Amino acid sequence: MQTVVTDRRTPAAPAKAGAVVRVAAIGDTHCTKTSQGALQPIFQRVADRIDVLLLLGDLTDYGLPEEAHVLARELTASVKVPIVGVLGNHDYETGHHEEVQRILTDVGVTILDGESVEVHGVGFAGTKGFVGGFDERALQPWGEPVIKRFVHEAVDEALKLESALARLRTAHRIVLLHYSPILATAKGEPSEIMPFLGSSRLEEPINRYPVTAVFHGHAHHGSPEGKTRFGVPVYNVALPLLRRTFADRPPLHILELARGHDVRV
Repeated sequence: MQTVVTDRRTPAAPAKAGAVVRVAAIGDTHCTKTSQGALQPIFQRVADRIDVLLLLGDLTDYGLPEEAHVLARELTASVKVPIVGVLGNHDYETGHHEEVQRILTDVGVTILDGESVEVHGVGFAGTKGFVGGFDERALQPWGEPVIKRFVHEAVDEALKLESALARLRTAHRIVLLHYSPILATAKGEPSEIMPFLGSSRLEEPINRYPVTAVFHGHAHHGSPEGKTRFGVPVYNVALPLLRRTFADRPPLHILELARGHDVRV
C-alpha cells in the first residue's frame, strides 16, 4: 500500500518545487516506562530545522504498551512534522507489537511493514528486516526445516521491501529498516554476532531500484556509514552510535534532499 501523508497534528503544506526537504533519522530509542522527558530535548533541538522524522525500530525497550505511551507523549510534545518509522526486534519482545503500533499510529506516526508512503514529495519504503548474515557467509536454506524457515523470514522481508519500493514513483526513494542490509555498517560489533545484525538479502531490492539512501538501526556499536555494492549510501542511526558520532550536536542524522537527486548530508 502506498499513501500520501501530511502531519495529523499540525497540517503541513506540500514542499514547494525546488525546496529542500530535511529528513532526520534516529533508531533504538528503547523507550522505557521511566523515559518521560528523556527524548524531548533531542527532538526540540532540531524541531524547526526538519521536515520529516524517521524512527528506525527498537522504539520501545520491551515492546510494552506502557512504553509506547511514553514515547507517544515524547513525540507529541516536541515533534510537529510527519513521522515515519518501522518496528524493531525489541518492539516484538512481549508480543504486544500490534498494540505498540496502534498507540503510535494514533498520535500520527506512520509505521511501515512492507508499505510505502510519500511525504513532501519524497518516497519512503520500509520494513523491519531480519537476520541471517552477510555476503558469502549468509545462512542458506539447507538442512533442517527450522533453518529453512529462518532463512525464508529474511527472504520474505526482502520481498516486502521490494514490493514497497516498486510502488514509489518519486524522485527520491528512502529505505527504512531496523536490521542492516550490508556488513559495513555492522562492523564494530563483535564478530560472533554479525549474523544476527542483518542480512544481505535486504540489499538485493535496494540495488534494483534508484534508492537515494537507506537508514537502519540495531547495531549499537557498528559504523555510521557504508554503501551497497551499487553505491547506495547506508546510514546506521542507532541512538548509542549517534551519541558517540555526533558528540557536538543532537544525535540525529539529518539528510537534505533537494528536488531531483541532489543530496546533502
